[in-house]
Formats: sequence, C-alpha cells, structure tokens
Amino acid sequence: MSYTHLQAPAGGKIAFRDRKVQCPNDPVIPFIRGDGTGPDIWAASVRVFDAAVQKAYSGSRKIIWFETFAGEAAKTRFDTWLPDDTVTAFREYLVGIKGPLTTPVGGGIRSLNVALRQLLDLYVCLRPVRYLQGVPSPVRKPERVDMVIFRENTEDIYAGIEFRPGSQEATRFLQLLEREFPDRFAKIRFGTEAASKEFLANEPALGSSQVDLGIGIKPVSRLGTNRLVAAAVRYAIEFGRKSVTFVHKGNIMKFTEGSFRDWGYELVDSQFADATYSWSRWEQTKKSLGEEAANSEMKSALREGKVLVKDAIADITLQQVLTRAEDFDVIATLNLNGDYLSDALAAQVGGIGIAPGGNINYHTGHAIFEATHGTAPKYANLDKVNPCSVILSGEMMLRHLGWSEAADLISRGLNGAICSKKVTYDFARLMEGATEIKCSEFGDNIIAHMEGGSQSVRS
Repeated sequence: MSYTHLQAPAGGKIAFRDRKVQCPNDPVIPFIRGDGTGPDIWAASVRVFDAAVQKAYSGSRKIIWFETFAGEAAKTRFDTWLPDDTVTAFREYLVGIKGPLTTPVGGGIRSLNVALRQLLDLYVCLRPVRYLQGVPSPVRKPERVDMVIFRENTEDIYAGIEFRPGSQEATRFLQLLEREFPDRFAKIRFGTEAASKEFLANEPALGSSQVDLGIGIKPVSRLGTNRLVAAAVRYAIEFGRKSVTFVHKGNIMKFTEGSFRDWGYELVDSQFADATYSWSRWEQTKKSLGEEAANSEMKSALREGKVLVKDAIADITLQQVLTRAEDFDVIATLNLNGDYLSDALAAQVGGIGIAPGGNINYHTGHAIFEATHGTAPKYANLDKVNPCSVILSGEMMLRHLGWSEAADLISRGLNGAICSKKVTYDFARLMEGATEIKCSEFGDNIIAHMEGGSQSVRS
C-alpha cells in the first residue's frame, strides 16, 4: 500500500488464516504514541516490550515498530486528526498498539478511538480484568476478580443516532413518531407543548413550554450479536473458562437488549451445543421433563467440562461483581453495559491506569491494543504517570501474536516491580512503605524483575 507522508519500515507482515494469527519473526507493528501523557507512557512501554522479546528469543525475533500519528500530533503535523496514512498502516499490517488520544472539540470526528474501531470493524472490545498481587485496591478481596469482558464495539450507542434538542431534525423526527407510531409517542412525557404547559402550570420556575427534547436511537442487530457471542464462546472454550454471561437490560429494552440475549442463546444452542450448556436449554428441559431433570442435565454437562452460558441483568451485575465476583468468568455484553462494567471492574483491581484493552476483528485479524485511560494532560511530559495500561495491552498483543514467552516475562516483571514497592505516584500514595519513582524508572523496574519472581499469566 502507498503512503502520502509516512515511510513504512522493512519487515514482515502478520497474516491471518482460519481465525489464527500467522506472525513472522520480524513483524512490522504500527503504533501511536498518544496525546498528553502518551509519549511518556510509550517511552517506558516500548522498552519493556523490546526487552521482553529480546530476553525470550535471544534476538531470533524482533518487533519492527512503525510510528503513525493521530490526535494532536497528527493535527499539528498534517492538519487532520486522523490521517489516511494511519488507517492504511493499521489496515495493512493487521495488528497495532496505541496510547490515549484526545477527543477533538467542536465537531468533526466525535471520537478518534471510535473512528478507528469503526473503520476497521473492530467489533470486539476485549477487556481482561485480573488482580495483580500487591496493587492497592478499594475492595476487600480483589483477588476474586478474574474476568474477560467481550464488549460489542460497533453497535448500540457507538452507532447511535441522536437529534439535538430543539433542532429541526428533532422536530421532524418527533412529528414522524407522533404520526406513524402514536402509541410509542405517547410514552414521551414532555413531547408536546401541551404536556409541558400542563406541568408548568404548577411549577413555572422549572422552564418554558418549548419542546426541548433529546432523542436517541440505539441499533442492535442479530449479526452484530452473533459475531460477538461467537468470539466470547470460542474464547471460553479455548482457554478453559467455566462460563459465559450475557449482561443486558432486556427486562426493559426488550427488542434491543432483550434480543441480544435471545439471539445469543439461539446461536449457542445451535452452533456450540457440543461444548456448552445454556440456561435456555435448561428452561426447555424443565418445560418438557421437569425441574429435577433439567438440574440433573445441567450438572452432568458441567461435570463433562462444558461451558455454562447464562445471563444477568446489567444493574444487578454491577452489584454482583462486587459481592460475588467468582460467579463471573467471560462476559459478553453490549457497548454501554461493557463500558460501565469495564471501568467498575478496573476500579476493583487497582484503577483504570492498569486496565488493558484490545479491539479485535476475529474474521479479518485486525486488532488495535490500547491504553484504556485518558490523556491526563496536566501530567504531560512530567515522566510521572503509571504506564501499566499500555504495558499490559502490549502483553495482550504479544499473546495475540503467539509470543507467549515474551508476554510471560512482562507479567513476571510487572508482578515483581509491584511487589518491590518501587512504583509510580498513583500506587505509592496508597501502598504502605512504597517508594515513588518516575514512569521511566518503573519501566526499568519491570525489566529488572523479568528474570525472577512469581509469574501471573493472563489468559
């Protein structure tokens, strides 16, 4: 592929066949440093990646880094937030990694992160959440958290359609709704001036009778659901996970989130019946043979090592991941629910600063691993912040490539560095007896602990 401003380095290309990554010994991997604290984080992280690869393979394998640009750096250099060259590089080389990016203000691209995900159809946001020994946590037993979230990455609110309150488009849509679907329009409490006036007769200080009403539409499709659920179930089977939970709000949003649940069960029961046992199958057996037979069938399936597929309402899930974390393993959910769950679980194991993430298309092989936190501009160029989100995302990336030996070294090094209590400020202020060190020094500390100490492999 041709580039306008960038020069691609010499190296091998990652391929993808039969849902498996084919990685050469010298893969070209595009990267984006990121905005704000991004350059500091990347400088520490890339040294950790290169050291792990060198130690694991003694020079027989090496990553060829290809710098690309997005966000403020791209705007400054090329007068665009997301240059075509960057998209081309991630498309051509399949797998890449990035730091945090600024969300442009005042129109244009709503979110650079979302734009990259949609342009490459990265339909899975993969968020493993697992406690690392020694990390300060606000909960009593963070070690119970060991979950992998499959968050749908292209539908729901990411593909949502919104109409600005009071705009001509909002008015036209409300008129269409009132004309074509009067029963549904009637559910909108303040959709007309008459309704507003009736309320304001007793509370005039609360506003005017003008219809200012925000409208949003969230699309959820069977195909979008099926490919996410298939990816989550295949992951659970491959890595020996015990369960997959569909998290939804289908009790209220019956035809979007409720359909997500129903389509998920249909796919599992038709395509993965040999390796799974679902609550929907339990319900069918209970209906035909009784509850005792259904319970016996489920217990037998679980003894055989089949993956239990179940579902949970989103609001109770946010409570139960605190009180019964061991009940959750792999989670498959829609975009907004996944956003809430990912950040809530990250808080349980030490915060968003150590939460890794990957955005993956399991059909084309395209994947972008990334920091899950923001740019934190007030800390830019201070060599201060925790680089763990990018480092653990890189560890995910190495496992994705099949370079598990290097990934294991990163995991071992990070565990050792944390247990040494020589950590960045966010950990140091919460750990008794800790010594605060710089971002770059923490990267060095991880490298120094790669050869010894305990190892925690993230699957």
